[in-house]
Amino acid sequence: MMSGESSQLLATSFWSAKRKCATIGILLLINLLNYMDRVTIASVLTQIQKYFDIGDSSAGLLQTVFIVFYIIFAPICGYYGDRYNRKFIIEIGLIVWMIAVLLSTLCGPTHFYLFLLCRGIVGIGEASYVTVAPTIIADMYTGNRRSSALMVFYFAIPIGSGLGYATGSAFSLWTKTWQWGVRLTPIFGIICFLLLFFIVEEPVRGEAEHINPTPSSFLEDIKYLFTVPTYIITTLGLTSIVFVLGCLGWWSPALLQYAWAVHHGTSYISDGVKAEVGLVFGIVTCLGGFFGVFCGSTLSQIWRSGFGNISKNIHADLHVCALGSLLAVPFLYFGLILSSKSMILCWIFTFFAVTGCCVNSAVNVDILMSVIGVQRRAIATAIQTLISHLFGDAFSPYLIGLISDALRGQERSTLAHFIALQRSLFVPNFILCFGILLYLMSSFYIDQDRRNADKLMHDEQLIIDNDSDTSPLIDAVERPLTI
Repeated sequence: MMSGESSQLLATSFWSAKRKCATIGILLLINLLNYMDRVTIASVLTQIQKYFDIGDSSAGLLQTVFIVFYIIFAPICGYYGDRYNRKFIIEIGLIVWMIAVLLSTLCGPTHFYLFLLCRGIVGIGEASYVTVAPTIIADMYTGNRRSSALMVFYFAIPIGSGLGYATGSAFSLWTKTWQWGVRLTPIFGIICFLLLFFIVEEPVRGEAEHINPTPSSFLEDIKYLFTVPTYIITTLGLTSIVFVLGCLGWWSPALLQYAWAVHHGTSYISDGVKAEVGLVFGIVTCLGGFFGVFCGSTLSQIWRSGFGNISKNIHADLHVCALGSLLAVPFLYFGLILSSKSMILCWIFTFFAVTGCCVNSAVNVDILMSVIGVQRRAIATAIQTLISHLFGDAFSPYLIGLISDALRGQERSTLAHFIALQRSLFVPNFILCFGILLYLMSSFYIDQDRRNADKLMHDEQLIIDNDSDTSPLIDAVERPLTI
């Protein structure tokens, strides 16, 4: 009898592990498409500018409008994500996102503001996913397993961005129109929706920590978040990096196209060259970001626990984020300097700059989960998303576009475009330095914030003897019904 029960438990455990892996895989695919869509527009930006007859500032406004919608709806989705079915919220967001992307490709050349509106609505769909999905992963794992799961999830940033640049430019060249480069992602979105609907099962909130969280009001949540210094400071640190990645991801393909023209002494940039630049930039972004996410998460886990001659460092997460930004500063600077002199060296320096900027992608979320209680993680993720994008990539592409237009003046030559854009992109290099300082500052507060979060979660936990065959969490829910 015991043998049969043991076999059943092993089978259940095996299926549960497989289900968790499948869930992470599907969430990764959806996140992949999100980031593909974000940068697909950048990969065909010069074609869009020609189609709608717009300048650099209007082109930068496309990203700004998207982020504005994104950050407005992120707290709303985060609030409901802490209280209602997260899988359903993601499904609704996917539908909104797919419809908006498809409609944006149907706008005529005289309807730029309609195109702008559609790109804004795309941000609503993405907000529903990005703020909620990490909390689902956090409810399935703890410790290093959670760190590894988040690392896999955030591989979507570099891989999705790289695929977006590559597929967007390649499909636009193949079909002779930028619209099909943009339509590719919602087609794959249908597959992701079906996988999400039929396979993913949402875990119980607090399941990994065996905690039954008590919901609180929105204002109570906001007040609580601003009493956690580590959360505030790391949010500002993340903002500086998002600022840099936002404007680089948006303007780098255009800069490198102009750099190619300057290097070859011509003002004509063929569609083939644009596609080639997009493809190479996509590969560099994909590989650099992948290594950044992997190295950041792996190094933080090893450094946190100690290994061999590496001594244990309880502040490893913060130090790894600071080191990543420090690595990116010189490589970004020399990458810009060399862009018109040696494309090969420029690609190499760009690779290391992207690697440094992506080191914090998964680690920053791990920090958030460690200092914020279960019942407020979705809203904490949403507010962090709001702040980092509002002051990061919501206006950085537009700001860089304004600076570029101001530096260029009335000059229309390819050389003038290149010099103006190159000089304006030195601004992000300066912003990265703030990120380094902010992550180092957080190390003075994180120990106390982790203790406070742990105490708060366990103060609200229902301590009940587990004398049944079900989990303590289920017993905690069922016990009041039997009194």
